[in-house]
Amino acid sequence: MSANTTPPGALAHRDLQRRVVRVLVAGQVLGGLGAGATLSLGALLITRVSGSPAWSGMAATMATLGAAALAVPLARLAQARGRRTSLSTGALLAVAGAGTVVTAAVLVHLWLLLAGVLLLGSGQALNLQARFAATDLAAASRRGRDLSLVVWSTTVGAVAGPNLFEPGEAVGRALDLPSLTGGFVISAVAQALGALVYLVGLRPDPLLTATAAARAGAGVAATSTAAGERRTGGLSVLRSSPAARRAVLTVALSHAVMVALMSMTPVHLSSHGASLGLVGLTISLHVAGMYALSPLFGHLTDRLGARTTVLLGQALLLLALLLAVLGPEDTVVVTAGLVLLGLGWSASTVAGAALVSAAVSPVQRPRLQGVSDALMSLAGAVGGAAAGPVLARAGFDGLAAVLLVLVAATVLAQRERRSAAAG
Repeated sequence: MSANTTPPGALAHRDLQRRVVRVLVAGQVLGGLGAGATLSLGALLITRVSGSPAWSGMAATMATLGAAALAVPLARLAQARGRRTSLSTGALLAVAGAGTVVTAAVLVHLWLLLAGVLLLGSGQALNLQARFAATDLAAASRRGRDLSLVVWSTTVGAVAGPNLFEPGEAVGRALDLPSLTGGFVISAVAQALGALVYLVGLRPDPLLTATAAARAGAGVAATSTAAGERRTGGLSVLRSSPAARRAVLTVALSHAVMVALMSMTPVHLSSHGASLGLVGLTISLHVAGMYALSPLFGHLTDRLGARTTVLLGQALLLLALLLAVLGPEDTVVVTAGLVLLGLGWSASTVAGAALVSAAVSPVQRPRLQGVSDALMSLAGAVGGAAAGPVLARAGFDGLAAVLLVLVAATVLAQRERRSAAAG
């Protein structure tokens, strides 16, 4: 075999990986469409059923808690049965959640409605797991690119979904359902189609294929070791692997900072007289920053390295927070800061996810990825919940200053740990 000849096994994996990425992108578009169609409707429906706007924030809270609660079970299912089973199960749980929401609206039952939104959080959990599925068979030189393409595909649904409000109302009227529920019917159909895409398209399963290849490469003697690794929980991996801890911390912290500042921006702008149109434009530009350029950060992850791209992401977060500290009364400055915040989140989470995947063996990856997703969702929930009281006491610039110190301290601490380890 010549030096330029690629082994047949590598060719087979490369072809399979291309198909896996296409399937994941299709599933993410459908899942994002379903989530986008219901995200803005959830708060409105909860307000209507409860009779009070005080409950409206529970839509995002319950969905986030659902994503956190289901991340580890879905990861364990992936480890035992493969990505195909795990991702399709997550999509079907989201279908059940949408059905529960519609039923709760018909019955005017608040707690059943909240339970349905909690189940809808499985859509967020599978969204996060899908980006890791893109790395199962990816070559190390393309891991960031493939992961980022799946992240980018979420943009399609996130942008198109909220525009399905009127079609959803038409569907609801045709089915004689209460107002605001038609979007959840669209969500259920989209998620069901997504489950079908995963069930049909992920054959052979990428994770099971990668695990089998890793065992074959290690030899038969490694079978007992692999079995022991499979039984090792994600938290145990975190305790034993400094690289895994740094990667998971990067993803969780970046998400918490993003959610904390983003969730308070509409409140801050509205209280200073900004129109709803301007608030919506600011958030739309922020979301574009989160997803639209993720392939660029995937490319940088592969070319410059994941750690370098993470540092770039943290620098963008710091710059975004600095703008918020210096110009809280200037809507142009705040909007620019939100765009940079989205870009910083994108670079940090794309490269951070690549670091999570590279930190351990293929056998251990699913559980570590599940723990990372759960901690990411919980960090976002904590960040959003804590941001309100800080905003009330210290203002928007005070909130940004607290987050800036947190990010700077974490970056410095991690650099010191790496220096100490190198020494």
